Amino acid sequence: MRKNFLNDGLRAASYTACMPDWINQLLDLLSMPQYGLSTVFIVSFISATLLPLGSEPVVFGVVQLNPEQFWPAVLVATAGNTLGGALDWWLGYGAHQALDRYRHSSSHTKALEWLEKLGPKACLLSWLPGVGDPLCAVAGWLKLPFWPCLAYMAIGKFGRYVTMTATLMGLVNLW
Repeated sequence: MRKNFLNDGLRAASYTACMPDWINQLLDLLSMPQYGLSTVFIVSFISATLLPLGSEPVVFGVVQLNPEQFWPAVLVATAGNTLGGALDWWLGYGAHQALDRYRHSSSHTKALEWLEKLGPKACLLSWLPGVGDPLCAVAGWLKLPFWPCLAYMAIGKFGRYVTMTATLMGLVNLW
């Protein structure tokens, strides 16, 4: 058994030696709870905007390095991603206000009509990759009520982070 432990340690050391220094520094930084959660918040916030960035790997990385941080990481990611969704809502609302000054149009696409009909509950889908973030902006564009939209965003995003992080943790534990 000692021999396997030594072999595993040597393999891990050689793998770590092959990694670029910046990755090792990033992993060291993420392993510190005081930086890990703030990183989770910032990346989750930015990934909820229309910028192409995924926050799940960061949440998973923090939880993998600090398993006791599962719930704090999920809650911080949910808060950051929800606030990013709120920013999208306000951007959509502001864009609509600006456009109203220049053009009055009553025509809506079927998607906009569907969102208007569904109302704030459509924000439950804000967790969907590629569709969810613009959905938050469209909710603001349609002037759907902010607080109910925010609540539905939070529920959807919380469900995504719990599911994704727990699934990834389960897969890693299988290996």
